[in-house]
Amino acid sequence: MHEALPEVTERRLDSVQRYGLRLTLFGLALLLVAIPFGGLLAQVVTDGPATRWDSGIAERLHEVVAGRDAWVVALEVLSFLGKPVWLFVVVGLPVIWLVSQQRWHLALFLAATSIGGGIVNTIVKEVVARPRPLLDEPVSSARGNSFPSGHSVSSAICYGALLLAFGVLLSDRARRWATAGVVVLVGSIGFSRLALGVHYVTDVLGGFVLGLAWLTASVAAWEIWREDRGLQRTAPLEEGAEPEDAEAAAAVRPAG
Repeated sequence: MHEALPEVTERRLDSVQRYGLRLTLFGLALLLVAIPFGGLLAQVVTDGPATRWDSGIAERLHEVVAGRDAWVVALEVLSFLGKPVWLFVVVGLPVIWLVSQQRWHLALFLAATSIGGGIVNTIVKEVVARPRPLLDEPVSSARGNSFPSGHSVSSAICYGALLLAFGVLLSDRARRWATAGVVVLVGSIGFSRLALGVHYVTDVLGGFVLGLAWLTASVAAWEIWREDRGLQRTAPLEEGAEPEDAEAAAAVRPAG
């Protein structure tokens, strides 16, 4: 019926195409919050069974790490990669570069996604108000409440957003390696918080889920902005936040 219409106009008239991706992304974000995060939250606020083995794991990890100074230093280094001050630099420098290139919207995507995630994490922490693990002779310390792990939330959001923003400039193989690297890095940061005795397992898992949910919702909001301006729909995991970058990179990337 729309064969004679321009592609942009046809896309705006086609409700399935227009809303399909954004609804899928928002639905996924909602499911992440409602099911896995909601389940973890319910265990924490009701002192459910998960919190009992949670405490046992925290104590056993502390026993393994305690007295091994080299291990503690390595874990502190990993933990630093998820600290707000470091993530501010990791995200801030690309944002400044994008602004200098007049890539205002992609810069806003990175900044808003990262800052917004931090705000959400702070709100949840204050509402839940879970105390941190109490251990004999702790090897590290941290301020604030325990659930969810801010390092886990922020690292999942910030490194994930950077991957979406700049991963498209890589070849398919390099992007797969970069994705695997981000997964390992974020997972290692979460583990470091456990091993240092400043979080429970449910804190870290809750942080990962909340971070992924926020990142997914942010991509959905980004897609709404793109579609409302008649830009092409994207496959975020394959094309990133701006597939036009992928097309430009492919044009100059050496063959093979």
